[in-house]
Amino acid sequence: MKKTAVCLSPELIHLFDLAGHTVVAVDILRATSTITTALAHGVAAIKPVADLEACRQLKQEGYLIAAERGGQKVAGFDLGNSPFSYMDEQLRGKKVALTTTNGTLTIERSRQADHLLIGAFLNISALADKIRQLDKDVIIHCAGWQGSVNLEDTLFAGALIAKLQDSFAPASDDALLAQALYEHHRQDIPGLVRLSSHAQRLAGHGIAKDIAFCLRQDEYQVVPHLENELLIK
Repeated sequence: MKKTAVCLSPELIHLFDLAGHTVVAVDILRATSTITTALAHGVAAIKPVADLEACRQLKQEGYLIAAERGGQKVAGFDLGNSPFSYMDEQLRGKKVALTTTNGTLTIERSRQADHLLIGAFLNISALADKIRQLDKDVIIHCAGWQGSVNLEDTLFAGALIAKLQDSFAPASDDALLAQALYEHHRQDIPGLVRLSSHAQRLAGHGIAKDIAFCLRQDEYQVVPHLENELLIK
C-alpha cells in the first residue's frame, strides 16, 4: 500500500525527500483554490512566482500579473488572489504570473517532486483520483502562514487522506494528526475554519465570501499540475 505524509509548513519541507513522490501543494485560503478556479474557468496557464519583482517583470513577456501580500492585492498588478477575479470570461486563454504570501513559495519548494499537483477542497475528489492514477507515495505540502502551521491547510490534508484511505496509509504522525483533525470536525468544516487566524485576517479585509467559496467541495474536476514551470490543466 502506498503512503501519505504531511508537511505542515514550507519551513519543514527540507525534512522530506520529494524525489519519487507525488507532492500536493495546498494553500486553501487562497492560492491553490484560486489557481484551481482560474484553470477551471479557462485561464491557459499560471506561472507561480515567489518574488514580487520577478512577477512584475513577466508583464514584459505577455503575462497578466497577479500579486497578493497579507491578504490584499498589491498595487500596480492586474489581479489579486480572489478566486472570483478569475471567473472573468476575458481571462480565457490568457497566461497569468502569480505571486502570493504563502502559496507560491510552497509550490516553489515542491519542484523536486516527480509530480506536483495543486490541491483544494474545490477539486478534492478529482485530485484523489489523479493521485491513485499516479500510484506514488504522496506528500501533502501545506502552505501554512508565514512559516507557521495553519488550521485550514492541515484540515484539508486530513480530508484528502480520508479520501485516499482505501489505497494509501498514513506514513507519519503529521498525517495521523491531520486525519484526526478532519474526522473530528468533518460535520462542520466552515465553523472550524472561521475560527482560524487566517480566516479572521481575510474576513477583516471584507472577503468573507472568498472563505466560504474556498471551502466548497468538488466544485471542479480540474487538477492543476506543474509542467515546464507552468501550472496547467
